[in-house]
Amino acid sequence: MSEHTLAPETTVIPVRERARIALSTARRRTQALTDCLPEPELTAQHSPLMSPLVWDMAHIGNQEELWLVRRAGGRPALRPDLDPLYDAFRHRRADRPALPLLRPSDARRYLAGVRDQALDVLASAPDPGDGFLFGMIAQHEQQHDETMLATHQLRRGAAVLNAPPPPRTAPATPLPREVLVPGGPFTMGATGDPWALDNERPAHPVDVQDFWLDTVPVTNAAYQEFIDDGGYDDPRWWQPDGWLHRKRADLAAPAFWRRDGSGWVRRRFGVTEPVPPDEPVLHVSWFEADAYARWAGRRLPTEAEWEKAARHDPATGRSRRYPWGDDAPDPAHANLGQRHLRPAPAGSYPAGAAPCGARQLLGDVWEWTATDFTGYPGFAAHPYREYSQVFFGALHKVLRGGSFGTDPVACRATFRNWDFPVRRQIFAGFRTCRGAEPG
Repeated sequence: MSEHTLAPETTVIPVRERARIALSTARRRTQALTDCLPEPELTAQHSPLMSPLVWDMAHIGNQEELWLVRRAGGRPALRPDLDPLYDAFRHRRADRPALPLLRPSDARRYLAGVRDQALDVLASAPDPGDGFLFGMIAQHEQQHDETMLATHQLRRGAAVLNAPPPPRTAPATPLPREVLVPGGPFTMGATGDPWALDNERPAHPVDVQDFWLDTVPVTNAAYQEFIDDGGYDDPRWWQPDGWLHRKRADLAAPAFWRRDGSGWVRRRFGVTEPVPPDEPVLHVSWFEADAYARWAGRRLPTEAEWEKAARHDPATGRSRRYPWGDDAPDPAHANLGQRHLRPAPAGSYPAGAAPCGARQLLGDVWEWTATDFTGYPGFAAHPYREYSQVFFGALHKVLRGGSFGTDPVACRATFRNWDFPVRRQIFAGFRTCRGAEPG
């Protein structure tokens, strides 16, 4: 295989350098998310939904040791005793605080020791090929960084994270409520991306019908209309399982919202503030998103519809890597990489618009789709079935597009996320669609 790969379209970056940058970027973020807290907060469990942050730290190192030091490098195990402790399938998140976990100082030393070995493997490999294992581990660390960011949102206490607000780039003229996505076939799934993960493959043709898609994600103001109209109290809008969950969990608004007089405030990374009406709604479950769509006389897009809207260019007939083209994201395209700690106002990032005219399909908020998480036709697990295959089925719904907490290395128009339909701690919102009338 070639020593070089494309990323982005107009720039050739050597595989070794691309991998080194991706690993280093992820590690800086891991350190920023953990160095800001004292040891008791790193070892505490801030929610039974999440691991203690110190577990994530050592798990990141353990996966890097397994795949880069042992498998890619063929080197002896550094800490084989840690394998069972940090096996994500062996211990539920709620049970992990009771394990004999590494202390934060030991976890940091372990991370540093593994990284030294991994970088030596990268530098000394005769031919790194396409660098897939290094890219997989960089994406794995960034995915855990986003999980740790969600833990920060769940923790109580004073704010410890800081970031500037996203730029307010209001459209010069009002955007249309919805955009038409023309029907017809398109190529779904990753093509020519060596770091695409197994569930993004293989690329395959999919045919969708014409449909109308929200130009921007559903905003807080729009979602508040659903609340004010009694949407949480009317079972007509809810899936049966969703209605049971709504009652059992006593849901009445997005997570972290509470009433304050006649309005709403939210808690965001330790700060209480008025809910901004023009931002995409955040921290809603699939059941809530589906109920809103039904109330609005619309529906959630299927995964194929979402990807066609995000990637297909009718002018050329090809599927892009990103909505705006094949060039890697920069700050003008999308709200990614934890540069900001909130979504940008709806309608932002005109440079990141898709060919259909929809905005913010990448970044800001993960978007729930109507689709269960399954493998594509011809799917083959790689390099291990526990990454994707064990999650296939009706228990998990697909999310697309990434959030403000998703790093660009783990965000592209083919990237697939998944979660239980009750989950709200993730940085998820949605947009709705409707079929186009014939004629």
